[in-house]
Amino acid sequence: VIKGAYAMTTVHDSDSDPPIRILLIEDNEPNRRLMEDYLAYVGYSVMALADGDGFEAALVEFEPHLVLLDLKLPGIDGYEILARMQQCPEWQRIPVIVVSARAFVADQQRAIELGARRYLVKPIRLAELLEVICDELAKLE
Repeated sequence: VIKGAYAMTTVHDSDSDPPIRILLIEDNEPNRRLMEDYLAYVGYSVMALADGDGFEAALVEFEPHLVLLDLKLPGIDGYEILARMQQCPEWQRIPVIVVSARAFVADQQRAIELGARRYLVKPIRLAELLEVICDELAKLE
């Protein structure tokens, strides 16, 4: 479950710059739709996947600037996605923010050790999500 927010800030103001691309991998349909709609509303280009099976093709074709990743997914789970991303030098540079219901410290440590930059525990506020995304993208500049 994700709590709503009232952030009206747009992150993409210029018509000449292409929007920042975010790959969202979340199996819970209401959460996925809410995050996808909100991120598109504030100006990001979003590709959303309901499972991890197509993540490699999405990384190649969509070339995201950032990945939002749930850990508990059907098929390939979030930990396996993180591990595979570490095997490819281009993918290692893409910041991954885990958004998971798993609140145990061990889960958080494992995700960080596998390359995640941030770990947010559900329920999250959309304003908090946007702040973390902006913070991680600023580090890329």
